[in-house]
Amino acid sequence: MGIQTGRRVGVAFVGMGGAVATTAIAGIETIKSGSNRLDGLPLANVSVAGLADYKDLVFGGWDLNGDDLASAATEHGVLSREDIENGAQALKGITPWPAVGSAKFCKNIDGANRIVAKDHRETVSVIASDLNRFRKESNLDEVVVVNLASTERWPDLSDPVLNSVEAFEKGLDASDESISPAMLYAYAAIKSGVPYANFTPSVAADVPALLELAREMNVPVAGKDGKTGQTMMKTVLAPALKARSLHVDGWFSTNILGNRDGLALNDPNSLQSKLNTKGTVLDSILGYPVEDHLVHIHYYRPRGDDKEAWDNIDVTGFMGQRMQIKVNFLCKDSILAAPLVIEIARVLDLAKSRGDGGVQEQLSTFFKAPMVKNGRGPEHDFGKQQRMLFDWLGAQH
Repeated sequence: MGIQTGRRVGVAFVGMGGAVATTAIAGIETIKSGSNRLDGLPLANVSVAGLADYKDLVFGGWDLNGDDLASAATEHGVLSREDIENGAQALKGITPWPAVGSAKFCKNIDGANRIVAKDHRETVSVIASDLNRFRKESNLDEVVVVNLASTERWPDLSDPVLNSVEAFEKGLDASDESISPAMLYAYAAIKSGVPYANFTPSVAADVPALLELAREMNVPVAGKDGKTGQTMMKTVLAPALKARSLHVDGWFSTNILGNRDGLALNDPNSLQSKLNTKGTVLDSILGYPVEDHLVHIHYYRPRGDDKEAWDNIDVTGFMGQRMQIKVNFLCKDSILAAPLVIEIARVLDLAKSRGDGGVQEQLSTFFKAPMVKNGRGPEHDFGKQQRMLFDWLGAQH
């Protein structure tokens, strides 16, 4: 579980009542209660000085649904009642803080547990106050913010308000409609000196204005869109196909899922944000455009969090012979995502303690559309991403 630091690290989730956040919290509370099951946690067996122990993580956060986390977890159906009763009883005593909501940016998700503020500037002040209160009341050494909220629609990235700190500040004062809830959380975190990660496809700390602010304030930021299932498999398989000189003629991907993320993606505008991040990896790895790379996501309520990802890959090999590869990944979306969220928070905290601010490129392995420094294209090859992370950690691997 790493070198014991004794440092208490708070993880503030945006979307705390969602399936991923409740699963992550339940898993850590189970560890705190004595479980030694560390399955699925990628950094459980590495020893790195300064990396916070799982038992030293404390949770808080915002959600439009004000129900306690035990009720929320029961509704999501990822955890059994026995899981909640036995190992994660702390969920019953945790309720989310009021959150930012916007039907303009996320059409299908709403709730009554809203921040009451007259404008963007006051909203940011409320978020910053929440972080400060969390730090003080929980006696924390550091706080990290992780965005797990539902996917927002794609903004107009050419809008001047998103392209400089000065314009963004003026946009906050004017409650500019180009500034999304995800950006408000990111701004509040960065201005508070709090590391920020975006596990969603939404545009947030990756707009030029907030990248500039993170550099100026030397605050670690990372994202975006957690790489858990289908895209993770692509970044593993595509390098192998390239190494064997098997030309990818087409890659057809489809997903069905019925959780709250799926409901959000049932809105075409939010769906496009997801497709923007899922569709970028193949060409980069293979070195040529896959013209017939098709990605489909369907909301199918009966499946809940049990997602099915199905891929058909058409390849051409020696002497022009054509072949096919089929991949059918039946997974629990939140069970894959929750451990990654935990590790991202731990690494961001370590970056802050090392004085390493700005974009944390070493976290690329956890994201579909990794944020990178200096305008370079992102590295998508899973093996290379893993080396980047472990080299930065200074860990044996």
